[in-house]
Amino acid sequence: MKLHELSPAEGSTKKVKRIGRGHGSGWGKTAGKGHKGQNARSGGGVRPGFEGGQTTLARRTPKRGFNNIFATEYTVINVSDLEMFKDGTVVDTELLKAAGLIKKELDGVKVLGNGELTKNLTVKAAAFSATAKEKIEKAGGKAEVM
Repeated sequence: MKLHELSPAEGSTKKVKRIGRGHGSGWGKTAGKGHKGQNARSGGGVRPGFEGGQTTLARRTPKRGFNNIFATEYTVINVSDLEMFKDGTVVDTELLKAAGLIKKELDGVKVLGNGELTKNLTVKAAAFSATAKEKIEKAGGKAEVM
């Protein structure tokens, strides 16, 4: 293949709409801009979000609360969800993702104590609730903080 043989894929390029080139083209005279007005001018138009002088939606809506952008946000999972694994399994984030129990890791996985656990598992997670740790150890497993 040579440089002069290269061409774009079929249908990937369109002809440029040449506006303001005479009334025979169909895009002559006002060139699709209508008659006069703000949008017909050369620097015409308004910035995104401008509502013609009316107070913008962002300023009209009430602002409440506070969003802590530095807070650690865990993906939570319950002890009952771990029941699906076989005895003696080492459960970590990758295994939970592969099993479809979690989608995103965020700042780590936190195991909560909802439900029962009867299997002996080694669970590796970023955080555990007190009841979750208790239930895992009661079933003969280990709760390891990563």
